[in-house]
Amino acid sequence: MNSFRTRLTLIMIAMIALSVIAAGLFMVKTFKENHINALEDNMVREMQIISAKMEWKSGELSQLHDYYSKEAKELKRYTGARVTFIRNDGAVLGDSDGDPADMDNHLDRTEVKEALNAGTGRAIRASDTIKQNMMYVAIPVKVVPNQAPDVIRLAMSLKEVDESINQLTLLLFAGLLVLFLIAALISYRLALSLTRPLEQITRVAKRIKNMDYKARVKVTKQDEIGELGNAINAMADSLQVQMTRIQQNENQLESVLDNMINGIVMIDRSGKIVLMNRRAEEVLGFSARELVGRHYAEAKQQYELSQMIQEGLKSKEHLREEITFYFPEERLLELNLVPIHPEGNEFSGVLLVLQDVSAIRRLERMRSEFVANVSHELKTPITAVKGFAETLLGGAVNDEETARSFLQIIYDESDRLNRLIGDILELSKIESRRVPLVFSPVEVDTFVDKSITLLESEAARKRIELSVNVEPGLYVEADEDRLRQIIMNLLSNGINYTPEGGRVAMMVEGIGDDYIRIQISDSGIGIPKKDLPRIFERFYRVDKARSRSSGGTGLGLSIVKHLVELHKGTISVTSAVGVGSTFTIELPVLQ
Repeated sequence: MNSFRTRLTLIMIAMIALSVIAAGLFMVKTFKENHINALEDNMVREMQIISAKMEWKSGELSQLHDYYSKEAKELKRYTGARVTFIRNDGAVLGDSDGDPADMDNHLDRTEVKEALNAGTGRAIRASDTIKQNMMYVAIPVKVVPNQAPDVIRLAMSLKEVDESINQLTLLLFAGLLVLFLIAALISYRLALSLTRPLEQITRVAKRIKNMDYKARVKVTKQDEIGELGNAINAMADSLQVQMTRIQQNENQLESVLDNMINGIVMIDRSGKIVLMNRRAEEVLGFSARELVGRHYAEAKQQYELSQMIQEGLKSKEHLREEITFYFPEERLLELNLVPIHPEGNEFSGVLLVLQDVSAIRRLERMRSEFVANVSHELKTPITAVKGFAETLLGGAVNDEETARSFLQIIYDESDRLNRLIGDILELSKIESRRVPLVFSPVEVDTFVDKSITLLESEAARKRIELSVNVEPGLYVEADEDRLRQIIMNLLSNGINYTPEGGRVAMMVEGIGDDYIRIQISDSGIGIPKKDLPRIFERFYRVDKARSRSSGGTGLGLSIVKHLVELHKGTISVTSAVGVGSTFTIELPVLQ
């Protein structure tokens, strides 16, 4: 901008300088011409006076030289100019500054010819006689009627005129120089006043270009530049609003993409990956930084995915497949490839939506298994009841001992069926969260004592030792009935799966100020390592024959796990075959 200001100032100064020089030259020329014209008019008047007052004589040329020369010299004293008398044939009759006898014929002189033709003649040239630049003015004089007129000529040196012109020129150019300097200063100030707001506008425009939309022009005048500044400010306001809106939309879109449970990958029509969300990174095992901007084939994913993308880019149609991925871990993914046609425009790429359906398929499998297990579990006691009832109807009822034995079996199977249906309904209500928990402070040592008392008789029948170790002063916020259901279920399992003369222990302790830990261990048959991950599944039994003989339904531990989770706690198990099992529950003190 400084260079622009300099150029603008130089242009204005150059224009002023040219104008000043042109005006000076014109004034000097005009002054010189006016001065010479005035001098000519004055000389003509003087010659007219001389013509009227002078006595003109005729005769031999040699006799006239003295007379006219004497007159010429006398007249020079009054006029201050060189005086020359010229006869009509061009011969010099007399001259104030030279000898007429030695002078050339003047008939071809410019001023003489003009005087004879036009009445007045003027010429400026160097004099051969006095060797100076002279102005010659001549007029005709009628001396003898019917004869060609003679000529009177005055000549004046232009040395004084040139000196006057030079002095005037010097003064004029001195004045013009002062005027030029003043104009140059004014031009600089004017250029500064023009360029300074333009500099500010340029700086603001550069800041806006660099995405600083808060930059504004300070408008001090309401002229054209002020209007330009207002336009820049209005543009910046509009851009700031638009960019804020775009930024908000981008943040919202980024937040939506980052928090989606499905992976999103956008691929343009050339096959380059242009967008990946966080879930897609987790599913594919590559970061967006590694893949965005690169071809999808560089992802080095399995062949089916690359073929699907290639087919989608070629067919431009919606494709759907389920593919098992083995990297970074084994999972089943549902892939949807959707063509992108923004606002009805031409095809611009595809959107790949990746949904992990492993859990869904596992739940579907578990549901199928649950239905199959429920059917099987219900069928067994019903078949037993039906079979023994048919036997009794067939005549066995007459045998009192057999009838009593069969009726006892029917009763036991009916009771087992009732417990099974009850547990299924209970588990269904718990899983659907239709069982509201009523939390209240529970004194742990009193609560444990009551729970142990309810099972003492059962443990005594198998001569199983029940031991309790509770840290005093513990309280927990819980649903007391549901918490007792958890404890009773685990203690009953420990008693049922521990041989006679074994041991079942319960220990409760605090973990800091926020959690309590409940551990129930037994010296029972234990659980094989391969079965540990599945023991909390519905109807899963380690030893099916033993479980049925003990009256178990296969739903107890699943109910326990759901109840613990409703208390925002965790449950885990450690076990060794033939040594025993330990169930560990951690519950928050406050809900």
